[in-house]
Amino acid sequence: MRSDKRKDNQIRPIKITRNYIAHAEGSVLIEAGKTMLVCTATVEEKVPQWLKDQNKGWVTAEYGMLPRSTHTRLNREKGHSSGRSLEISRLIGRSLRSVIDLEKLGERTIWLDCDVIQADGGTRTAAINGSMVALADAVKYLRGNEKINEGILTDFVAAISVGIFGNRELVDLAYDEDSKADVDMNLVMTGSKGIVEIQGTAEREPFPREKLDRLLALGEIAIEEIVALQREVLNDDIASLFSSGAVAAACAVSKKG
Repeated sequence: MRSDKRKDNQIRPIKITRNYIAHAEGSVLIEAGKTMLVCTATVEEKVPQWLKDQNKGWVTAEYGMLPRSTHTRLNREKGHSSGRSLEISRLIGRSLRSVIDLEKLGERTIWLDCDVIQADGGTRTAAINGSMVALADAVKYLRGNEKINEGILTDFVAAISVGIFGNRELVDLAYDEDSKADVDMNLVMTGSKGIVEIQGTAEREPFPREKLDRLLALGEIAIEEIVALQREVLNDDIASLFSSGAVAAACAVSKKG
């Protein structure tokens, strides 16, 4: 058994609380086991200089960890982010941009700020899963204020970690597994099973292709579960936030599930 008594193919309990921060256009508290993050979405009525006058918007992200989100105190990142934080920020941004129509967004930016308040592995994947819902609520804000006149989300996106630990293939690694894993991988996929990103590393010895295939299959099943939760959390808002084709696809996936 794993330290938290889960089966090898079982993800940690996930809870997503919408509208967690009063001032943000979209915000969630996401809890995945002991890992907890606040994800906020902020709408700015401008785009980066390099996108100006191109009739399209931008979605970007920043990720950070609070000093006592880990077992020992982290120094605050002052002036500039660490290499790790920048890499994760870019991953979150790429993931969210894969499921929004930037032209229909118009010349505005949506910022996703992901702050880890408690870490127990899987913070980058939880950030993506929470940010998807925060982004949807930012789109809801835009529609409610008549800044856009149709749904602009094209799909759901979610992420999960998989890995090999003690010759066992595991999903959703907690810190005690992730820190000692022989293979550590993060998978980002859309609700329609399109692959957005795969990050995988053999920490010690190379591993065979057939194990990679099994890990991807394990992650895909877990992502289906997470997307189902995101869909449940957004519930009646889906029809107004997603494009008509995406709504039809979401309903088809829901019926299949």
